[in-house]
Amino acid sequence: MFKTPLKALLLGSALLATSFASNAQNMHDSWNALLNNHVVAINHGHSTEVDYAAIKAKHSELKTYLDSLSAVTQNEFDTWEKPKQLAFLINAYNAFTVELILTKYPDLKSIKDLGSFFSSPWSKEFVPLLGETRSLDDIEHGLIRGSGKYNDPRIHFAVNCASIGCPALREEAYTADTLEAQLQEQTVRFLSDMTRNIAQDNTLNVSSIFKWYGEDFEKGFKGANTLQQFFMQYPKALNLIPAQLKALKNNDMKVKFLDYDWDLNARH
Repeated sequence: MFKTPLKALLLGSALLATSFASNAQNMHDSWNALLNNHVVAINHGHSTEVDYAAIKAKHSELKTYLDSLSAVTQNEFDTWEKPKQLAFLINAYNAFTVELILTKYPDLKSIKDLGSFFSSPWSKEFVPLLGETRSLDDIEHGLIRGSGKYNDPRIHFAVNCASIGCPALREEAYTADTLEAQLQEQTVRFLSDMTRNIAQDNTLNVSSIFKWYGEDFEKGFKGANTLQQFFMQYPKALNLIPAQLKALKNNDMKVKFLDYDWDLNARH
């Protein structure tokens, strides 16, 4: 059991998002409904499972939503404020990932089954977005991370790769008005999962996400210029005792990256 309950951590952030059912807006309403109805929290709330079979039965609803995303032009997108842009891109990444899974579901055990020896599933160009046919990599590494506009490493706890090792697919759509609270909650939700991030003595064992995207956590987000400084912003979530926090501050705490579970995050 956790020494500090997840609920208390989230409430203590003072940035807790409003209820899952009530805060989607405009173009993301239909995606919000699919998530509300077919994504279920597990693992003390740290993770979620996706009922892909149920979403596949409502594929026309998902397709209508994806079409609405594809209808947004680059010019229209450019007029939006950054939170609206980022919420749009995160939702697009997650919704098109679900669409990719459905192309073969239930005959797959992992999203990696959709790739080949020569190409990954994330490099498949099947996403009509902002006037081009893109891959999931294009959305994450180009539009979100590569644009230099957003500089928010917490996106790694929001974009979902349909795998057990990945931070939870959120049970609601991201929106401009609630994005800050949602990103903060997703971060606490993931960091406080002791199956994927846990301090033991003088070693902080963390998800491989922090190895793959370590540079994103070193770009000055809220003053953090190192991975350790980012972790220091979340001592309660990581359940750090004072001695561990001091060691982390002094760069005396070893950071070890755990294996990643690529099995599908499907509800059975």
